[in-house]
Amino acid sequence: MRTSISDTALRQLIEREAQRAGFAAVAVTRPDAIPLAPARLAQFVEEGLHGSMGWMAETLERRAEPSVLWPEVRSIIVLAMNYGPDTDPRTLQEMPDRAAISVYARNRDYHDVMKGRLKEIAGKIVARAGCDVKVFVDTAPVMEKPLAEAAGLGWQGKHTNLVSREFGSWLFLGTIFTTAELAPDEAEIDHCGSCRACLDACPTDAFPAPYRLDARRCISYLTIENKGPIPLEFRKKIGNRIYGCDDCLAACPWNKFAQAASEQKLAARDDLRQPRLAELLSLDDAAFRIFFSGSPVKRIGRDRFVRNVLVAAGNSGDRSLIAPCQALLGDAAPLVRGAAVWALSRLAGPEAVSALAHQALKVETEQDVIAEWQAALTQSEPAWTQA
Repeated sequence: MRTSISDTALRQLIEREAQRAGFAAVAVTRPDAIPLAPARLAQFVEEGLHGSMGWMAETLERRAEPSVLWPEVRSIIVLAMNYGPDTDPRTLQEMPDRAAISVYARNRDYHDVMKGRLKEIAGKIVARAGCDVKVFVDTAPVMEKPLAEAAGLGWQGKHTNLVSREFGSWLFLGTIFTTAELAPDEAEIDHCGSCRACLDACPTDAFPAPYRLDARRCISYLTIENKGPIPLEFRKKIGNRIYGCDDCLAACPWNKFAQAASEQKLAARDDLRQPRLAELLSLDDAAFRIFFSGSPVKRIGRDRFVRNVLVAAGNSGDRSLIAPCQALLGDAAPLVRGAAVWALSRLAGPEAVSALAHQALKVETEQDVIAEWQAALTQSEPAWTQA
């Protein structure tokens, strides 16, 4: 049952607790404030732009309508946490022997950092107002970005991510659904104008139009969500990006107002700022789990991660990586073996590749890996991409 606390006092409590918990901004919107989002999401899924992310289609109805997810919700509190980098992440592209890990993944998993703090704030709200609450970070079927725009925290830019006049493109979002009736904030308007910086910055042309993303072409999707071999047409364009991509975010002119994250758990770990490809290639499953303990990188598993590192190695031009790549030709995971073949086809000479193929094809049984060898020998497209 709702207590006698006034709406003004409740709002002051929310803002005070949000600031104490390290959130950069907080605002309120209604569950019916994003009427255009359901149709846009449905079109995105219908056109197959979500790729293999089947969970988007499975949760379509709940994701599009907050009141379907929780019919009792009356207000949605949207909170934003700044994770801005202290340097432009694109400078790593000039260091081909190093690995570029997306800014958001260079320290603790933000889901873990945010969820506990959201629960603390929600608990204070319940204690003071007697209402019901539910806490969500982006693993739940909630459209945080349209809700954040409706609440006035920013607007969805042409790269489809939230842009803030105070924090640029570097904000994590979380929500608290509540049965309390709170006065909504005014929605933000679009300030992108004629700017195309984010669209032009994309290495793989993943934006078929402004405000539309084809996830199947996005490096973040290819290196994180994609479970199979990385399609050949994108391998060279990936460069040294081994987990995610920040190019469209980093290109946003509104970042000139952004500040580096002050939250220690979101600031980059020193060993993840410019890790060497050679060191990452040597990680077995146990070492991978230890090195990325608490990191979102851990979720993709060692095999997908090493696949990504091998693609970066193949793009590096660094012949000192031939030996560690060659060592992975005998890896237990076909995904890794196949990527190692491609890396060696880029780093070693034709004679060396031919000799390695002669030995490997005597014992190799996985068709995808055999196709990689055949393509390496003929410098053609792997047969698995033609199916």
